[in-house]
Amino acid sequence: MKRALTLFLCLVVWEASSQSFYRYRFEEPWSISAGIGPTQYFGELYSFWKYSEGIQPDWNANFAVNYIFGTHLKARLEGTYYKMSGSDPPSDPRAYRTPRNLHFKASNIEVATLVEYYWHPVKVNNITRHLWNPYIFFGLGMSTNNPKAELNGTWVDLRPLQLENNPYEKYVVVFPMGLGFKYKLNVYMDMKFEGNYRFTLTDYMDDISAYNVKDFYLDLVEDYTSGTNPDRLRLAIRNPQFVLDNGEPDVDAILRNNGRVRRGSGLTHRYDGYMTVSLGLEIYLSPDIWDNWIFRNRVYEKRFRFW
Repeated sequence: MKRALTLFLCLVVWEASSQSFYRYRFEEPWSISAGIGPTQYFGELYSFWKYSEGIQPDWNANFAVNYIFGTHLKARLEGTYYKMSGSDPPSDPRAYRTPRNLHFKASNIEVATLVEYYWHPVKVNNITRHLWNPYIFFGLGMSTNNPKAELNGTWVDLRPLQLENNPYEKYVVVFPMGLGFKYKLNVYMDMKFEGNYRFTLTDYMDDISAYNVKDFYLDLVEDYTSGTNPDRLRLAIRNPQFVLDNGEPDVDAILRNNGRVRRGSGLTHRYDGYMTVSLGLEIYLSPDIWDNWIFRNRVYEKRFRFW
């Protein structure tokens, strides 16, 4: 009887152990991830590639749903909230941008679909994921576009004002691409680090494109002198050379100069862009994830569990 009971207990323990291990042998195609990090804008108010202007970061936060659909491939649907900004001071003296005295900031939301290609296979049993796995990615997305500038202590939306008489859309197409690296923390979770640069099809994420105001300065002056929309001239031309002591535009100086007041970079082929760097976590949605140590109370686990 004792031998039979001992054999029965051994079988029960072996079966429980086998089931505990077997649950890790399944592929887990679905996962969620989130991250946070700095954002850097590139455009008429910042040119890291051409001049020595240091780093002027803002920040971003992202959340994504991921799905494994190939041996080395993952698909990702991601939402990102990001802030970016730029200003003439400080800038590289060789850029000759400081006299413009322009600036902007923006808070945007981006939604993108991406494809990731991994160095090591990802379509594997959950427990046999590689300890580290670099990857590249690219995709297509849409971002809001709402630049603002400060005027008399108030941040003003620039897009509705059409400072350059050239309307642009509230939503812009973006092409994200970059590099990433994942490190396996445990069976259910990876740490991820990636850099993501977005190419765009607009030169107005900073509300600046034209080299100078000669093509539209008369419209700006008319709106200012008639009182129709005086803020257009106040925001378009902020160069101290063309501003009076009281902070108002010097209309006579602008007219005498025939609108030769510099505004943009003069590079007609250049579009604005932005880069995000993020550090975050990816959690694989295993059916038994609620029994994982992450989601239960380790101190009182013998008394009760949350799940």
